[in-house]
Amino acid sequence: MPEISRFLGIVIGIFYSEHGVPHFHAAYGGYEISVEVESGEIHGQFPPRALRLVLEWASLHREELMENWKLARQGQPLRRIAPLE
Repeated sequence: MPEISRFLGIVIGIFYSEHGVPHFHAAYGGYEISVEVESGEIHGQFPPRALRLVLEWASLHREELMENWKLARQGQPLRRIAPLE
């Protein structure tokens, strides 16, 4: 998974080969989720505190996530997004 951000042990990435609605993946320990950028719908299981952090980060970086989604669809290099501080 091409990594676009990392904070507090959470790794965020977007796969180049995926289709469907714009979304990103988050991994933390043995957990993994995908989050739809526009709706915030979550697929998978994540610890509650880590999930809150991911959703907070996503709300702050929605435009950058959409831009990275477009770049991934075009096979272009993804841009790093600032971590949650």
